[in-house]
Amino acid sequence: MALRSRSIWFIGLLALGDKNAKTAKSAKKTPHRIFFAALAALAFFVASPSSAQPAGRITGRVTDETGGALPGVTVELRSASRSPIETITSAGGDYAFENVQAGTYQLSFTVINFASLTRRDVRVESGALRVDAVLHLSLNAEVTVTGKRTFANLADVENPAENLVGVAQSASQGAITARQLDVRPIMRQGEVLETVPGVIITQHSGEGKANQYFLRGFNLDHGSDFAMTVAGTPVNMPTHAHSQGYSDINFLIPELVAGVQYSKGPYFADQGDFATAGASNINYATTLDRPIAHLEKGTYGFGRALFAASPKLGPGHVLAAFESSANSGPWTVPDSYLKLNGVLRYSQGNAVNGFSLTAMGYHGKWNASEAVPLRAVDAGLIDRFGSIDSTDGGHTYRYSLGVDWQRGSPLSLTKVTAYGLAYDLGLISNFTFFLDDPVHGDQKEQSDHRFVSGVKVAHRRLTKWAGRSVQNTAGAQIRNDDISNVALYATEKRVRVETLSEASVLVTSAGVYAQNEIEWTRWLRTNAGLRGDVSRYHVNALETFNSGTTSAGLVSPKGGATIGPWKGTEVYVNAGTGFHSNDARGTTITRDVDGNPVDRVTPLVRAKGAEVGVRTVAIPHLQSTVSLWTLRLASELVYNGDAGATEPGPASERHGVEWANYYSPRRWLVLDGDISWSRAYFAGAAAANRYVPEAVGTVVSAGASVDTFHRTFGSLRLRYFGPRTLVDDGSVQSKATKLVNLEGGYQMKKNVRAVFEVFNLFDDAVSDIDYYFASRLPGEPPGGVNDIHSHPAVPRTLRLGLILSF
Repeated sequence: MALRSRSIWFIGLLALGDKNAKTAKSAKKTPHRIFFAALAALAFFVASPSSAQPAGRITGRVTDETGGALPGVTVELRSASRSPIETITSAGGDYAFENVQAGTYQLSFTVINFASLTRRDVRVESGALRVDAVLHLSLNAEVTVTGKRTFANLADVENPAENLVGVAQSASQGAITARQLDVRPIMRQGEVLETVPGVIITQHSGEGKANQYFLRGFNLDHGSDFAMTVAGTPVNMPTHAHSQGYSDINFLIPELVAGVQYSKGPYFADQGDFATAGASNINYATTLDRPIAHLEKGTYGFGRALFAASPKLGPGHVLAAFESSANSGPWTVPDSYLKLNGVLRYSQGNAVNGFSLTAMGYHGKWNASEAVPLRAVDAGLIDRFGSIDSTDGGHTYRYSLGVDWQRGSPLSLTKVTAYGLAYDLGLISNFTFFLDDPVHGDQKEQSDHRFVSGVKVAHRRLTKWAGRSVQNTAGAQIRNDDISNVALYATEKRVRVETLSEASVLVTSAGVYAQNEIEWTRWLRTNAGLRGDVSRYHVNALETFNSGTTSAGLVSPKGGATIGPWKGTEVYVNAGTGFHSNDARGTTITRDVDGNPVDRVTPLVRAKGAEVGVRTVAIPHLQSTVSLWTLRLASELVYNGDAGATEPGPASERHGVEWANYYSPRRWLVLDGDISWSRAYFAGAAAANRYVPEAVGTVVSAGASVDTFHRTFGSLRLRYFGPRTLVDDGSVQSKATKLVNLEGGYQMKKNVRAVFEVFNLFDDAVSDIDYYFASRLPGEPPGGVNDIHSHPAVPRTLRLGLILSF
């Protein structure tokens, strides 16, 4: 209509000009006639059908993986011949561009926390065109309000290539979805982390003790170089009675997990202590699809009951879950592991703006069968599942309260997390039996009682520099561990005989960081970060000569580049420095328990790492990543069999390669396979003593999962834990451990599912873990005997379950 009106106006003006020209003298030669002739030609050109540009309209709605509306998304419309224009999605996630000239355009959708999405070759003609978009969380997203379907694997996305930009900053970043966990056989809660490529979760003691973790050439012991967070609350415990970074996640409830975000290497500015080999953030859902009751019964005295619901309360939801379980295991001395566990959470909001208040409580009590010397099994003194000291065991509790607050706008996002945590552990173990005390035995009690508090603040902002998209992030973190008692006692049959060490410790750590991400071109993005950390330790030891106050600090630069995508493939280059802390008591110590002079340890140990990797979704429904990495530590935490704990050691270096694959050829079928290979050496050590004991070499995980196929679901999984060097000269090695686990289920009714799980399907007589150190049995020489000490994997174990939803 605008073009037609314009033409009529021009023609009328031309007629008026002609009339005036005829009444004028010498009209044939006047400038007016020339002017109006040119004006007529212009009117004809403008009104010509071949050059008409009818206006169109583009509308659409932007949502997240769950279908929830995403307000505040910046939508940019760009073409080769016109300047870009932008709009912002409404509270309902809707957007519109009016009066769009016919042509070919590019639509881009950008909002903080989510990977960018670009739709190219959007053809606009007259009329309305609808372009909806689904955005997927980036792998390092800050999330407060989540459902069970909040996270998605790119292989499950209809067009993964268009969602690749900004989803990751390294090849070894990833997110495990609730869908993967729901059909996976899980014997121990910690095995949720075995979904992370290259991670092995095992146990060398009673089930109530923290798991043993392996990753990237590390025996991480109980978490020394792997930072863990659950529902916003940190898990690692610095200056712990048993081991530095002790991480007990037996309080985890797998049915509540919305996703597991993970990363590897010291490349990310928001990660501080312990995040050298890697880090994981386990997110709890704030709402469930419907209330559930999960009842389980299994061999070896296993039983479990879980009840969970998330009713609506006012503008938000209340998530309530309660779990009770018991497990004795195949041991000669039954574990008798009893657990009570609960979660109460209130939340409101959406993926951009949200608030949650989370209370968690856990109490556990157990007996323990420690790793036993093979010579005792070979001699028939005990069987594989026996114990030398039948009185080992432990008890623990963990009660926490956490608050998450998140606010976002089209160009910024701020998140604040605060938490308080009360924790207690009494762990009784006998690793060397009668080596140190032939009369009473070597049993020890390790006691830890503390209150932890902390605050984390992060702010992200989108902007433009010289026309280039930029995201800047700044944050601050502070944590205080008030440890009223961290102690080691000599015991006999759980009765304290002597106090070996006892202290109260105050550990305060703080960190600030900044990170800058720039999109230089469509195929090149960079990130550069800087982190500063300070720690202060105040130790009040029973032995006053070991008391004191120390502090330390360091600055950690980090950076990376992402090249691509080309045909659904990106290349990543990353490098950075990080650290792990040492036990505060080691920073003030002057003499050991025998009164011998000892050197103090470095409070913060530097780590340096680098990685190059590739992520591709070029093949439909397949996400594949490959990474080649290296990592150096200024001091290695090594296992001391006499103390049953980790101690600072010499510098080390590691390198390796990882290949992870996730393939979903059908909506109901997932095939995955991961291979990790690594080597670890002491830096500068003689060739004959250069191996890091217990360092994991080869890890393989593979499986096939079926989800709701003709009312069936389940998974068959292979887990291979390669041989490890047990001593630094490489003369003693463990055997490999290979296990096959199975889960199957059937949807009996709409709200009833039956499940069975079989662990160690082929009943392989293999070890969960092996160590090599000296111990002494009754009648053996005073110096003891060096031997492999093994904790066997459980034999074939069956569990049956019934899942009811309401």
